[in-house]
Amino acid sequence: MKINKLFIVIGTAIALQGCVTAAVVGVVGGAVVAKDNRSVGQQIDDQNIEIKALAEIAKQDALTEGSRIKVVSVNGRILVVGQAKNEYVRDLAIKTVNNIDGVSQVYNQLRIGNETSLTTQSNDVWLTSKVKTALFTDDNIDATNIKVVTENGEVFLMGVVEQTQASAAVEVARNISGVNRVFKAFEFL
Repeated sequence: MKINKLFIVIGTAIALQGCVTAAVVGVVGGAVVAKDNRSVGQQIDDQNIEIKALAEIAKQDALTEGSRIKVVSVNGRILVVGQAKNEYVRDLAIKTVNNIDGVSQVYNQLRIGNETSLTTQSNDVWLTSKVKTALFTDDNIDATNIKVVTENGEVFLMGVVEQTQASAAVEVARNISGVNRVFKAFEFL
């Protein structure tokens, strides 16, 4: 079964002539909804949390000028990554997302500093696709339950999985060339 998934990923990548990221995201994205350990309702709630958090961040000039903030939600747990220009902005961003209905926990991974360059952001997209592909093709991992977020060479893994799946996913991500650090934010079954 994993081999078939690999052929789908490779075939789609060839058809898109090098758009590997689009291929991996498309194939994995469709499979995630069908096999996710969260209910469809929780998946929708998580999407709503992300939309509300980004909307609240966008309302505040202090959070948008000179900072780059991304939010990902899994089962009401929010991962906040990116760059904040100072501690005040970082703390304001975390306070803002903490006040969103449905948020049960916030993983604050905002770094103080300048926004990453387009080159770094492109590399992060490439690293995400490499990690997702490696997870997707590993027979010991059900990658449909794992979200991969990469920021400045750091890979963040989230999902609702068994501990053995989480450990295996961390090992796979750690061994991808270019990954500087792996952060896990799993909820265990």
